[in-house]
Amino acid sequence: MNTLEAIQTRRNIKAFKPEAVDKERIIGWLEAASFAPNHRMTEPWEIRFVGPETRALLNHKTDFGGAPAVIVITSKGGASEPEREENLMAAACFAQNFLLAAHAEGAGAFWSSLAASPRSRDILGIPEGHDVVGIFGVGIPAEIPPLKDRTPIALKIAAELA
Repeated sequence: MNTLEAIQTRRNIKAFKPEAVDKERIIGWLEAASFAPNHRMTEPWEIRFVGPETRALLNHKTDFGGAPAVIVITSKGGASEPEREENLMAAACFAQNFLLAAHAEGAGAFWSSLAASPRSRDILGIPEGHDVVGIFGVGIPAEIPPLKDRTPIALKIAAELA
């Protein structure tokens, strides 16, 4: 699968097959994700693997679609607000790279914002000053949602500057 195909066919997976995905495979996708752009090579992302007890405490409404693995991606804060924002943007690029790497190998993920709530942050032990990028159910899709229409990019071009 080429890059454009991976970008255009990746979906947020809502239901997973019960078969486990090898942790080393997930780590390989995380390694690939680490090539995300990041200002001054801060590599601000941190990953937490969520075990069954912690997952039960989170009590997600769909249990992450039954995904066999759950991870959290956070971003370290910065010494200033612009640095914090740069770190968060880099960590979001890291997350997208992870999603594309998993998708390119036949897996998928469910991206949720659940981990950003104060209750979830406490359960997950997310340090003060870290931003939550997302919590991800990871596994082999049981079904792949259909493509949702996108606004033509021409309608998103605000200006052509001289």
